[in-house]
Amino acid sequence: MSSRKGQRDAARVVREQLARERRRRRTIWVSVAAVAVLIIAGVIGWGVWSSQKSDTFTTPPGANADGTGIVTGGGPVTVDVYEDFLCPACNQFEQTSGPTLEQLVAENKAKVVYHPVAYLNRFSTTEYSTRSSAASGCAAAGGKFREYAKALFAKQPPEGSAGLSNDELIDIGAGVGLDRGSFGGCVKDGTYRTWTAHVTDEASRSDVTGTPTILVNGQPLADRSPQGLTAAVAAAGK
Repeated sequence: MSSRKGQRDAARVVREQLARERRRRRTIWVSVAAVAVLIIAGVIGWGVWSSQKSDTFTTPPGANADGTGIVTGGGPVTVDVYEDFLCPACNQFEQTSGPTLEQLVAENKAKVVYHPVAYLNRFSTTEYSTRSSAASGCAAAGGKFREYAKALFAKQPPEGSAGLSNDELIDIGAGVGLDRGSFGGCVKDGTYRTWTAHVTDEASRSDVTGTPTILVNGQPLADRSPQGLTAAVAAAGK
């Protein structure tokens, strides 16, 4: 009797162990399935959000086909200029080589695409990089992007400050000949903030990690002096 009882006990223990193992496996598979569903839902959700995000920006007149920058000129060599209006090094580049870019455009040697990115919002308490870039879109709509961009750099606020107010951005626009009413409304409404986000996102996707970044026919420009810029454009045009 004791032998049969021991066998029954042993069988019961085995059955319980098998049952526990089945429950453990079932729990694992349920967990794996749940995680898979979450991952799939996340991927789908990100894809929908990303497509909506990239499809809902307002592009100012004068932008290139993909809406990532404002085009000046139509020469055979393309110069891409990635700038942030709060960036001191960008200001320095504008002062030293900005006139050279304009000369290359005037001589029909280069097409310059200006990408006003908002990389430095963390150095402003009012998202000045975004606000100034969006305001430059308003200036492009008024046909004075370059005039306005140069004026912004001339009055560049220090990093870490609040930056210029919207009223000051509007005053600068009026100072370069933009209509105060329509330009001011555009700035206050933030009409081109979505465009600024698009320009910035696409610059990041293109591995632009800092400003200023200058590309000549897609190649990074190491020497950003007027001489280096002129030589690079001449070489690319051969």
